[in-house]
Formats: sequence, C-alpha cells, structure tokens
Amino acid sequence: MKSWMSGLAALCLLLPIWAQAAPRSGMIAVAPGVALHVLETGSPSARPSLVLIPGWRLTAGIWTHELDSLAQDRRVIAVDPRSQGDSTITGDGDTPEQRARDYHALIEAAHAGPVVLIGWSQGVQDVAAYIDEFGVADVKGVVLVDSTISKGAADIPNRLDFTVQQLKLLPLLATAPRDFTSGMMHAIISRPLPAAAFDAIVDQGMKTPPAISQAMLIADMFGVDRTGAIAKFKVPTLVLASSRSAELEAQKALAKALPDGRIEVVANASHAVFVDQPERFDALVKAFLARIS
Repeated sequence: MKSWMSGLAALCLLLPIWAQAAPRSGMIAVAPGVALHVLETGSPSARPSLVLIPGWRLTAGIWTHELDSLAQDRRVIAVDPRSQGDSTITGDGDTPEQRARDYHALIEAAHAGPVVLIGWSQGVQDVAAYIDEFGVADVKGVVLVDSTISKGAADIPNRLDFTVQQLKLLPLLATAPRDFTSGMMHAIISRPLPAAAFDAIVDQGMKTPPAISQAMLIADMFGVDRTGAIAKFKVPTLVLASSRSAELEAQKALAKALPDGRIEVVANASHAVFVDQPERFDALVKAFLARIS
C-alpha cells in the first residue's frame, strides 16, 4: 500500500492544483489468482463511465490529470493491467486478448457499464481485442491514443526497420532494466516533469519483470492480426495522435477505416500526448464525450 501511495503522491506533482479528492484505490479480482489494481474518481451517473487503459509497463497513475479533470460528471476508472503496477504479476495471459477478458470481468465486477474505453499505446491493442471478442454492447464510445491496431507477424516485412529497432532494444531491457525504462520514458514524454514525478513513472514501469515485459511486447506488436476488429467498432471512435508520431499516416488511415471514426492530431506532444498536452487532450476528449452523450 505504501509504495503505490508514495508513487501517486509524486505523480500528483503533474497537477498545479489537486482539485478533487485523491483517487480511490482498490483491487478487483478478474480471473483465478489475478486481481487488477484500479484508481477511481467521480461517481456513477447517467453518463458512461470512462475506463483508462495505459501503455506497455505503465500504470493507472500515468492518468493522474485525467482522473481529476474527466471525473466532474461521471465515474472514471484507471487500470493497472495484469503484470503491471500493483496488479498481479503473472507469467500467464500477458497478451491483449487476455487483458481484454480481464477488463470485461472488471467492468462487470465493478458494475461500471456502460463505458467509454480509452486505450493508449499497448492499450489500443487491448481495446481492439476487447471489441473483437465482446463487441460494443456495453461500449458507448472509444478513444484510441497514438497507436494503430496491429496487423501481426505478417506485417513485419512492411515494417522491417521498425521491427529491427524494437528487437534490438530488448537485450538492454534484460541487462539494464532501469536504464532502459528511464530512456523509454524520456522518449515518450517530452514535457519537463519534476524529478520526483518522472522517477515515480520509472518506478512504476520497473514493477513489470523484464522477461514478462519482453513477452508482452512481442504479443502486442508481432502476435495476432487484430485488424479484423476494425469493422466491429460500431460506436463513435476518436483517434488522438501525436503530430510527431511515426504512425501518423497509419492512424489517419485507421480513422477512415473505422465505421464511425475521426482523428485529432495533437501538436507539440510525444507519444504520451495526455502528459505532454493534458489540457488539449482533455478538451478533445470532453468534446467527444459531449458528442456521444
């Protein structure tokens, strides 16, 4: 308990003013022997709850600003995926497909539906897997943040340079995990953060063991072709992309392919667009939520 509280306190330095009460922390069982740690703000209302899904090795705490700003009129739940943060660390099921089943169980256990799913980076794969398996019966909208939906191993020849770059970095994760994690955070966050806040994000990333991290990355990027799920996104879907993204054109194509998709590009932001440009990110999300309400 003390570890997550100290980390959250440091992450709160991202906010100039902590306007609301600190998020409520809890554990929710989602599978035999597996429980997910969540941070929750706001109160149930007639509006869909928001479920915030972070990227690879990151946690609910990365959504500190959103947990505050988006909970004015609804319930907001941010998740530590399995094997990340303070959720159960397990060598089983560290794939988007199993994480999707975890989220479905979490939404049912927490009586959180209907929901808007907001997935960032690896979370985009998780959302695609969720909709592929469960459809949109309990989903009123989707926000996909700065990632495309993976085409699986068959697409490696078309992304050879990117694939080589990713695989070349994996040995560093095994031999120098903190150096790797610190470098990763500097690469995805360009906004200057207080040292304590940045170190807290690195500390959270370090909770996923290197071997599990490597397996997760392979499953996310080079495993299942999830593009078959695109046609099942039969709800309003907002693609939020960084203007610096190497996948910007692919994200534009994804938005066009979605049944009810649109894209907004956030300038002056790296991959963690909601950390670099929190006010702009929140304004776009709130406008999207107003549309679907």
